[in-house]
Amino acid sequence: MGMDKPNVAENSAGVKKFSDLWRSRQTKGNNVSVIQDFMKRIERAFTQDKVFIGFITAGDPSLEASEEFVLALEKGGADLIELGIPFSDPIAEGPVIQAANVRALSAGVTVEKIFALVERLRLKTEIPLVFLTYFNPVFRYGCDAFFSRCQAAGVDGIIIPDLPFEEQAEVRSVAQTHSIALISLVAPTSEDRIAAIAAQSDGFLYIVSSLGVTGIRSEIKTDLESIITAARKHTKTPCVVGFGINTPEQAAVISRVARGVIVGSAIVNIIAQHGAQSAASLTEYAAKMKAALCSNQ
Repeated sequence: MGMDKPNVAENSAGVKKFSDLWRSRQTKGNNVSVIQDFMKRIERAFTQDKVFIGFITAGDPSLEASEEFVLALEKGGADLIELGIPFSDPIAEGPVIQAANVRALSAGVTVEKIFALVERLRLKTEIPLVFLTYFNPVFRYGCDAFFSRCQAAGVDGIIIPDLPFEEQAEVRSVAQTHSIALISLVAPTSEDRIAAIAAQSDGFLYIVSSLGVTGIRSEIKTDLESIITAARKHTKTPCVVGFGINTPEQAAVISRVARGVIVGSAIVNIIAQHGAQSAASLTEYAAKMKAALCSNQ
């Protein structure tokens, strides 16, 4: 990946910019601290019965377009956005998101530029923003520096697919110090580990619908109800389902047992087809998925 090390001057400017925003809000009568607000954005999203989470690869096809796409998805009804940090070896991703990673990296996207994207978004929206990244970018940046930068920019949580639950303790401690939710995944193969994973969960539990990599699936055959029931015995953290979901019909069915769905490949596919002109299509797609999720209420 085009990994850049933290630039102290740039970081300091970013922190000051975001802090100034919050200081101006507090002078208008908002006395909630920055840290408290970080902790509550994801929680607030789940005050609704059903939650739609959209994923985009940051920088595909450009960072300017990604900024527009986040706002377009929110306009359509998305409640939370996952921002994928492009990586050269995304082992959990299928061909659609792999191609998006290539496009973003080819366009010169870096971690520092993605932090700047988040700072710009925080001037326009309070939608929860969660990074999806592999561990290498976090390790290269420096764990404490990375999560400190997340907090300063306005990131709410992180998903690290290649960080096993049994090896999360150190990273979780640093993330919590900076009020960043480390979101765990529960796979169909988790079985006896579900109780431990659920008990330590933060933000929301990402229930993986199918074995294999991400990608559009015509059918979801996993017994999701049993997995979610097992998790709920050990946590009140909301359970949402991802991997393969792409149609309103699938969302409606899954919403009967889960608090929401995560859609990645179908959204990234829209961006692959329409490029920088994807905003209207993304708003329309998000509206259909949100309506389907709420159809069982």
